[in-house]
Amino acid sequence: MDFAYDARTEELRATMLDFMDSHVYPAEAVFGQQLAELGDRWAWDSAPVLAQLRERARELGLWNLFLPGAEGGGLTNLQYAPLAEISGRSGHLAPAAMNCAAPDTGNMEVLSLFGTPEQKRRWLTPLLNAEVRSAFAMTEPAVASSDATNIATRIERDGDEYVVNGRKWWITGAMNPNCAVFIVMGKTDPTADRHRQQSMVLIERDTPGVEVHRPMHVLGYDDHDHGGHAELSFTDVRVPVTNLIGGEGEGFGIAQARLGPGRIHHCMRSIGIAERAIELMCARAEDRVAFGRPIAEQGVVRTWIAEARVKLEQLRLLVLKTAWLMDTVGNKGAHTEIQAIKIATPETVQWILDKAIQVHGAGGLSQDFPLAAMYAGVRTLRFADGPDEVHKNALAKSELRRQAAAREAR
Repeated sequence: MDFAYDARTEELRATMLDFMDSHVYPAEAVFGQQLAELGDRWAWDSAPVLAQLRERARELGLWNLFLPGAEGGGLTNLQYAPLAEISGRSGHLAPAAMNCAAPDTGNMEVLSLFGTPEQKRRWLTPLLNAEVRSAFAMTEPAVASSDATNIATRIERDGDEYVVNGRKWWITGAMNPNCAVFIVMGKTDPTADRHRQQSMVLIERDTPGVEVHRPMHVLGYDDHDHGGHAELSFTDVRVPVTNLIGGEGEGFGIAQARLGPGRIHHCMRSIGIAERAIELMCARAEDRVAFGRPIAEQGVVRTWIAEARVKLEQLRLLVLKTAWLMDTVGNKGAHTEIQAIKIATPETVQWILDKAIQVHGAGGLSQDFPLAAMYAGVRTLRFADGPDEVHKNALAKSELRRQAAAREAR
């Protein structure tokens, strides 16, 4: 088994590490200041420093790396994993600077895989060029959206149009006025098989009947530097039937195709968050003196640092294995491992962030360090793309089947 990165990955890692040190980290404070000065605080992608970073990222070839094939970076999941990890160290800025930020990444994947030529021309090309933003509208306030078959939003055909009615919330990026299009999941046929009831349509933001009601806060943070998370409604919204993605009844399958890569990308970036947390924890432990000696000399702090490193290395290996499996046997073949990393990553990174905050003292809870915001973001991943309990239940069922088959084969 070869644990070394290939030459292409090493080249891109070196370029990206230099890009982070020379451009991204110095721009973090500038980005925050420019956000505060914007006329619309939700329009984070209008910050001038982000345009400068994007120009530089393009020049360096650090653009759309998440997307395989000619439309993107042409990388495998295994090649992209360490690059996404690096970007996660500045998760609010680096992915956006390289046009690798969710939810646009998942929406670009959907359009690339399932979009018609006209849908690609109208929406995929502008998204690839970072000319517009987008959102994915699936989660709803009135139903348990952990079971996507519960979706209650209706998409009903009326001649050459679909009429959409429903309410959504936690729609990431939708507060941003530059979010020009929504991919909306709803039911076209409630009488069909439960996994064939759903479809997806493209709805432009300025379509009559689309209303953005309010931002949703995450542990007190409004995430305006990501475009926020909105509650919105669709009231008798009419779109042409050509806005359907794929075919009627294919929405659930498209959602699953979207969520597999999305889950591993979240995990890859979260490893970068944990790496930065460990860096900050070690620096703080050596800098702060309590009871006559640096807290780095306290046994409990050293235990936290050691355990954090062990946990993170274990997690990284599992994520890399999952990426390799996705490349070699496909997303379906790697389903068990995708569930495993979706369970393990938020819990592990949350633990590391908790210890880093503890080492920082009260400062770790404040806006003077990025740890509290990181913690809030990582905590959401225990819900995003499916809650822990759903993945644990599915993984346990898979393991029970595997063990039963193994017993029968003896």
